[in-house]
Amino acid sequence: MFNDCIIMAGGSGTRLWPASNSKNPKQFLSGPGGKSFFVSALERGLELTRRQEEGKAPGQVIIIAGKGHTPHVIRAAGEFDETERRRMVLIPEPLAKNTAPAIACGAIYANRVFGGDRNMLVLTSDHIIGPLEVFAADAAAAAVFSAQGKLAVFGIPPRSAETGYGYIEAAELLSPASGGAGTSTEASGGTAVYQAAAFREKPDRATAEQFLKAGNFYWNSGMFAFSSEFMLGEFRRNSPETLKPFEALKAPDQGAFRTEGGLRILDNWPYLAEAYQAVKGISFDYAIAEKCRSVVMAAARFDWFDVGSWDEYARLMGKTGAEVYGKTDTCFVDSDIPVALCGVDDLIVVIRSGKDGAPPTALIAKKGESQGVRNIVEQIKGAGRTELL
Repeated sequence: MFNDCIIMAGGSGTRLWPASNSKNPKQFLSGPGGKSFFVSALERGLELTRRQEEGKAPGQVIIIAGKGHTPHVIRAAGEFDETERRRMVLIPEPLAKNTAPAIACGAIYANRVFGGDRNMLVLTSDHIIGPLEVFAADAAAAAVFSAQGKLAVFGIPPRSAETGYGYIEAAELLSPASGGAGTSTEASGGTAVYQAAAFREKPDRATAEQFLKAGNFYWNSGMFAFSSEFMLGEFRRNSPETLKPFEALKAPDQGAFRTEGGLRILDNWPYLAEAYQAVKGISFDYAIAEKCRSVVMAAARFDWFDVGSWDEYARLMGKTGAEVYGKTDTCFVDSDIPVALCGVDDLIVVIRSGKDGAPPTALIAKKGESQGVRNIVEQIKGAGRTELL
């Protein structure tokens, strides 16, 4: 299905502050069922690169994460057996420069190490996605088009007039079987793939309502499929300043890697640090997707949740296993120290004691008001207390 999968795990996720911070971002927090968001993303990447043509070896999962998050990635990789770990490689980013440089780096790595044209999948690492079999079927439909030299994006059917997501405008229906126009895919209950008409920025409320009413606008999931040669060409055409620093990178020799916990880590790739110093931070949407002339959109049939607030996290998790005394039936507590509640209702209580060496922090919010964490984070930045983030 896919030769390689790039998993982007470099975000610092402050919407779930203080549990999520620059040292322990959201993707490494526990999700429903106890697995971290990142471990679930690894499962998806491993599965979709396992499904190769008969006789071909399974593909590789290329993890792009911040250098400071290496211990988290090693710990997560330890949940897989040795065979699966051999199919992973971690490229630690010296600096956070957004998603376009991360994807350019991953595509250059695949090109330098494997050569030829690779069918590649890009996954986020901080979303809830399932069931895996449905996601795999939707990805297979996208893979048909990416192998034909198109950028395939995954669009999420909107559940509400959400202002926090970008949107994709879908045009005519295409057939994954042939790449031509038709209606057989939708009629047969398969994955509907559409020509993408446009990417739209995060809208205001009135515009989001219009999108929802129109029926042909989808949330942008931030996940993509493409062939490596096509994508390198798109970078050269639409964002050459992003690709140029990485084109100096040669195929790494064995001395560039180290192994820890069974995971290969590309810790010493010559000129990688210089490339990240030189490149400007920019999102993949701005650099490539919005400028690309060959974009299709696979309409997701899988479940997708971007857990962007403590209210959403509380609804999904139910309980966290925190040691809580007193009134617990209407309050949600995520704490690494014991907490007692008396005479309060509908609270979200998040406490980090500083056991990991970070400053101790606490959040107390009324249920339904946790979107205000964004404002709190901005206040912390304004106060110059970035060590709390």
